[in-house]
Amino acid sequence: MARTESNMLPLGTAAPDFNLLDTVSDKNIQFQDIKGEKGTVIMFICNHCPFVIHVNQEISRLAKDYQSQGIGFAAISSNDVVNYPQDAPHLMKENAREQGFSFPYLYDESQEVARSYDAACTPDFYIFDRESTLVYRGQLDDSRPGNGIPVTGKDMRGALNALLNDQAIAENQKPSIGCNIKWK
Repeated sequence: MARTESNMLPLGTAAPDFNLLDTVSDKNIQFQDIKGEKGTVIMFICNHCPFVIHVNQEISRLAKDYQSQGIGFAAISSNDVVNYPQDAPHLMKENAREQGFSFPYLYDESQEVARSYDAACTPDFYIFDRESTLVYRGQLDDSRPGNGIPVTGKDMRGALNALLNDQAIAENQKPSIGCNIKWK
C-alpha cells in the first residue's frame, strides 16, 4: 500500500467552492449547503483505501460528536472509478449507509475539487472556521493500519475543540498519510 502525505494547503486559504453529487441523497451539494455555523470539515476519502477503512468508524463518530455543536461535515471521493470501480457512486452510497455517515458523501467525477483543495491522499482532512478560512489540515491522529496506535481522532478533535472555544489552533500540524488519490 502506497503511503502518500497531504500537500498541506496553506493555512488561511479560503474554502474552495464545489457543486457535487451527494451519493447518499442523489442531490447536488455546494460548500454553502454543508457549511457549519462555527466551522466546516471537508474530508477526502474513498471506499477501498485501507487507511480510510482504518478510520471510518472514528470519522463517523467525529461528525456525530461535532455536528450538534455547529460544525458542518462532508466527505468527497475523487478517485478514478474506471480503474477503481469499488469507488463508484452507487458503492459510495452503500458504504455511507454501512458506516453510518451522518454527512454527505460527494462524488468529484472531474477531480477538479480535489485539485482545488490540493488534496493528495485518502484520507485528507481540512477544517475551515466560520468565515470559511482554513485553520487545520492534516491527520486525524497518529494511528495507521498496523501501527498498534488506537484511532482516537486526537488531532482533529483538538483542532475542533480549539475552534469551538475561540482558541488558537497550533500551526505545526502533521500531514495525513494514506493512499494517493487515483488520478485519471
